[in-house]
Amino acid sequence: DYCRDHEAIEFSLRTSVDGLKIDVPLWVNAEDLSVQESLDTQQGRHVASNSKVRTLGRSYYLEVQKDSAVPECWRKDDVFDAIDDSRNSGHIVPGKVIKLLKDLVVAAIVHCKNHALIGPGDLCAMDLNKESLQILLQVQCGLKMAHFNIVPVVKRQGDTIKLERKQKGKVRGFLQDELQAAITPNTDLVPATHHQWRYSSSQILRKLFDLVDTLGGHRLNSLSILDRVNNEYWLEEGKGLYFYHLKIVLFWATEMFPSPEDWDDLEASVYRLLVILLCCLATKNLPDFLYPDQNLFQGVDLDLSSLYNKVEEFANKPEQFLKIHITHQVAKRNQRVENGIKTLLQLPANDGIYWDTPYFDILLNKLTQKWK
Repeated sequence: DYCRDHEAIEFSLRTSVDGLKIDVPLWVNAEDLSVQESLDTQQGRHVASNSKVRTLGRSYYLEVQKDSAVPECWRKDDVFDAIDDSRNSGHIVPGKVIKLLKDLVVAAIVHCKNHALIGPGDLCAMDLNKESLQILLQVQCGLKMAHFNIVPVVKRQGDTIKLERKQKGKVRGFLQDELQAAITPNTDLVPATHHQWRYSSSQILRKLFDLVDTLGGHRLNSLSILDRVNNEYWLEEGKGLYFYHLKIVLFWATEMFPSPEDWDDLEASVYRLLVILLCCLATKNLPDFLYPDQNLFQGVDLDLSSLYNKVEEFANKPEQFLKIHITHQVAKRNQRVENGIKTLLQLPANDGIYWDTPYFDILLNKLTQKWK
């Protein structure tokens, strides 16, 4: 049963519980703040633009107008930088907000320990002296030790971000009304640097993930299986695919294989994710689901060739990675990913027209023929 709040869904799905993200909304009416794009050429130098276009890739200041209704507590030095300007009194600084939040978290932990509300080792804040844009909490959850990233957010209702997926017509596999509601952002601003904020896609991706959950079938079970195999076999010294990468693969698989019957069988569902993942690793390109022209493998410290070989090995003989018991015998089978399929996997690198359902149907059919 995955029908719970988003963090609980991820907690139940994931083998690794590192980096679960928890938002902490600021207690301020965000509509009273002025969002101005940063034109800084160096850190800490406040230069803003009046542009009304909002994008995920840029940095912004949260300015407080002199005549705004923002409470005085948000104009104090512990969260605020004053500037000499005729209209603005200054801006809220994310680095200062995080510092204040760290102090509050530590004080809360000390209070709980002093009143025996938590036991030794149940909860602790990590790396408090590091310059970071989030706070790492280590929490004992049964037999698991979970790590939560606490991130301050400013939630705004009035801003609209242009998303490429909204401009490219119907997205298959999703109920269109619900999809449009999911990718119409109630935008979140999160820390980008010590001085600046950025718009976050996390809220949109959460809505999409919850939407996938409602579609039924073995979509989330398939994701959970690949996450377990990734954590147990594909990681090298802690480096490899993130759960985030696998979620994006799930979104693409949901679009490329839109029929509910595609997800009735667990093994076939896993292979639907695998053909997308193998193609992305072979071409060294995982398109962002919201901005398909952006490659999520770009700039990430991953050995994609080595990862491809590991994923291919799993696709060829999944049984040896999914032993239920020590007595479980793995049947001998022929290779499922042969040279002809490897050649097909490279096609989207040369022509984006192949990134579509018919292409992935052919790939899937060639793989599944090997089962019979």
